[in-house]
Amino acid sequence: MKDKYPFELIGLPYQYSALEPYIDTETVKLHHNKHLKKYVDNLNEILADYPIYHTWSLEKLILNNSALPPTIQIGVKNNAGGIYNHNLYFHIMKPAMQQNNLTGNLKEAIIKSFDSLENFYTSFENAALKVFGSGYAWLIVDKDKELKIVTSANQDVPLNVFHVLLIDVWEHAYYLKYKNRRDEYIINWYNIIDWDKSEKNYDIAINYLNTTKIN
Repeated sequence: MKDKYPFELIGLPYQYSALEPYIDTETVKLHHNKHLKKYVDNLNEILADYPIYHTWSLEKLILNNSALPPTIQIGVKNNAGGIYNHNLYFHIMKPAMQQNNLTGNLKEAIIKSFDSLENFYTSFENAALKVFGSGYAWLIVDKDKELKIVTSANQDVPLNVFHVLLIDVWEHAYYLKYKNRRDEYIINWYNIIDWDKSEKNYDIAINYLNTTKIN
């Protein structure tokens, strides 16, 4: 994947209809081809006149936002964050017919952190429901190797942590099918989490923390 200017819309790893019946085909099309594409187009437009940043990766633009000219900081933050968050969201889901179970290191860590899988699901749902307006709920690993559930507003990206998975609770992610029933969307979304990829994200974080000194 190309991770510098001009940024590109990354294709989905499944068909638009693959997340049925939990997320409908029209929502996936609109969410990916319209909403995500708009963030890509906006970021490229903002950076077009700033060739000094054309070699910066998406993560570098997010992590070093304060180093950018003040006039483009907010635009880059919102649109780079929109790309990053959506890419993780779309690629952390898997067609229900190909579903895998939560196992291995991530399952053990979740049970250790939340006492049970049921408590994790309940805590994650409650966090996602409490996001006021638009935003995300995340499962992250902090620098102490602890799993935590955090939320973010708009297209903000939690910094200085490792991202295992997230759910998008902007209305455009679910409103065509679920209307105002965000709780139903969240519960159904559990059926299409790609746990293999989530565990890979977790293992990468732990391996990095085990081999790198972080202050």
